[in-house]
Amino acid sequence: MGRAMREGMSLRRLTMVAAGLATALLAAEPAVAQSRTAGDTFQPWHSVMYRSVLAAVPSPDGSQTAFLRSSPRRPMEDDSGRAWVELYVLDADGREVPFVTGEVSVGRPVWLGDDELAFGTRREGDARRAVYRISTRGGEARKLLEHATSIGAFDVSPDGRWLAFLAPDERDADRAALRRQGFNQEIFEENLTFTRLHVADLHSGEGPDDRDVRTLDIDGSLRSLRFAPDGERLLVGSTPTPLVDDGLVARRLQVVDLHGTVRADIGVEGKLGRADWSPDGRHIALVGSVDRNDPAPGRLMVVSAEGGTPRDLLPGLEAHVATFDWRADGTLVYVTDIGAETEVASIAVDGSDRRTLLPAGELVVLAIDVGSTGEAALVAQTPRHPNEVYSLAAAGGEAARRTTSNDWLADLRFAEQTVIRHEARDGLELEGVLIHPLDYEPGRRYPLILSVHGGPEAHDRNGWLTGYSAPGQVAAARGFFVLYPNYRGSTGRGVEFSKISQADATGPEFDDLVDAVDHLIDSGLVDGEKVGITGGSYGGYASAWGTTYYSERFAASIPFVGISNAISKMGTTDIPQEMYDVHHRKWLWDDWEYFAKASPIYYVTRNRTPTLILHGEEDPRVHPSQSLELYRQLKVLDQAPVRLVFYPGEGHGNARSAARLDYALRTLRWMEHYLQGPGGEPPDSDIDYAAYLPWTEAEKDDDEQAAPQTTDSGAP
Repeated sequence: MGRAMREGMSLRRLTMVAAGLATALLAAEPAVAQSRTAGDTFQPWHSVMYRSVLAAVPSPDGSQTAFLRSSPRRPMEDDSGRAWVELYVLDADGREVPFVTGEVSVGRPVWLGDDELAFGTRREGDARRAVYRISTRGGEARKLLEHATSIGAFDVSPDGRWLAFLAPDERDADRAALRRQGFNQEIFEENLTFTRLHVADLHSGEGPDDRDVRTLDIDGSLRSLRFAPDGERLLVGSTPTPLVDDGLVARRLQVVDLHGTVRADIGVEGKLGRADWSPDGRHIALVGSVDRNDPAPGRLMVVSAEGGTPRDLLPGLEAHVATFDWRADGTLVYVTDIGAETEVASIAVDGSDRRTLLPAGELVVLAIDVGSTGEAALVAQTPRHPNEVYSLAAAGGEAARRTTSNDWLADLRFAEQTVIRHEARDGLELEGVLIHPLDYEPGRRYPLILSVHGGPEAHDRNGWLTGYSAPGQVAAARGFFVLYPNYRGSTGRGVEFSKISQADATGPEFDDLVDAVDHLIDSGLVDGEKVGITGGSYGGYASAWGTTYYSERFAASIPFVGISNAISKMGTTDIPQEMYDVHHRKWLWDDWEYFAKASPIYYVTRNRTPTLILHGEEDPRVHPSQSLELYRQLKVLDQAPVRLVFYPGEGHGNARSAARLDYALRTLRWMEHYLQGPGGEPPDSDIDYAAYLPWTEAEKDDDEQAAPQTTDSGAP
């Protein structure tokens, strides 16, 4: 179908929408709410209730693997809040043994020998987060260490004597007293709370609050720590201040001893990912950047533990290394994002002997931890399940799945999910992940939801793509195509590709989005009059662009925590330096016209697209005023329906269970209404949440519906 024909169809669609504004009947609840139960298709509540593995750590002898699993709270049954994080262990027989579960939030565990774990959490009676220990042979968790403020990241020396940890400074007592008296004014970005590095002697004292603890005098605010194999040095990451911007662009790596004396500086520039010691303590590997303008860390580098400039082991790699771990023999095992797929490979410390262990397309691997035997514990997903624990033999081969977090997925039907490739208008090859409508009929055209990732220094993988803000299989079950486009500027294609859109925000990178839509229209799959766009952060920016600049192409738009005014965004974000370094490459005063024309509201009079705008009220990244500006201009113009929803207490994305459910239901209903339904006036702003939730029915299965009980006995 040619562009001229599509534009003609778009004009007819706009006429139909305008007529619908006066004649459409309101639907209190869409058809999706007519059944609370799942049957064999995905329902909206599935997108907020699945459990997912967050980390997997093998024991030193490789016989057991500790792992963390998120467990969402049930809307309308539990208090709204973040998902709980529980601790499990895969024992020597491969059984999942719950150790600390229920209403808990456990941090990444550290093995204390082969049969004992240390973990951070805040239990009943604790004033703050402390470190606990628990035996995998059974017994109660015991407090190992507490501090005057909450303990964050920590590590234990190989001999078990020293526990190094990060904790924020105590608040000034006088200032706290004044706050209680009402003097609670905030001096913006001053009086910051720094995070310090402390070392506790676990062989001292008579209890967790009686250890010998010393604070190491290290400049800046600490971000990470890792003991060297000799137990006498620490690799620490710090930034000049606790500000988010510094955390992104100004990290520093140093080697310090247990008294805080700096033994080496590591010459890193730009964004920084994981860093860790080699088994012999002679080298440090890290995931770094080529320069400060590199949008994302993705280079696998090695440097001497004595200091110096890291060396890229894979120069010219047209992909992004996501993470790595060391083998006992001093080789590296690493995970690479290659387009929408991932690969696991190994390489020697000098860059030689590269071997593929798990080819791209087998799994989407997100994390790796190699045990002493060489077998690796993976956190991985597929299009049919979210993160689970897998194991991969030292020699590679097929990865074996070890956990099942969501039994109910086996009862659901999945729509087809594939990686597609196409050319942009300038000839650049692009790709994306496409989910077909469930029960797709060849030859029939379907509505499309274009789901745009943020960043743009991110990408969508061909894995699990269903969540509260990702329509995925839920929308496919409702008869939608869902496309996740990896437009230019995305990661997974190397540094050059990720830099290609810098200093040209909203230019070819947003043209890529409509080129992807045109590819699906020209392929006979999608109805060009029934295309919606949504996304969060930079994806929200794209969605705002879709409702103004490209309004004639979209029948519905849902920007989430998105940018509408590039000028005011630069003055209200908490990452101005990062915006300069890897996005605009210029300041406002360098080119006011550029920032104005990179703003969706600059083209607001083009709007004819019904627009649902959503934003967390506490968002420091993209200030809520960005959504208010877009709403106000669209509302005053009154050329198409518009609605603005703020989420109190939420930031740059929704974390609480009720807000996530509301988002999932509200956005699906908007797309159904304007891409499949009558259109016209918006659907009712109220939602009957109980109509969507199976556990709100009068008759319940006691075993299935019982709330989980907190457990920390660790009894196998």
